[in-house]
Amino acid sequence: MNSEKPTQEDYDNWHKDPNNWYLFCFYYNPKDKRLLPPKRIQWMGYTVNFANPYSVLIFLAFIALIPLALLFSK
Repeated sequence: MNSEKPTQEDYDNWHKDPNNWYLFCFYYNPKDKRLLPPKRIQWMGYTVNFANPYSVLIFLAFIALIPLALLFSK
């Protein structure tokens, strides 16, 4: 297993690789340990790396906050 930190070139290559994008918007790359990599169109912000379990937990927590906010706003 390669324990070296990925280079910016690695990140750029992973980002450009269409095999890491499902339905053009869902990023899934087990090699990329970042929680929130840039979206496919980078100026639009960040997305979730669905291959990282911590990213998925953050995503689910955020989704769970929406109904809670609606429930307590009434």
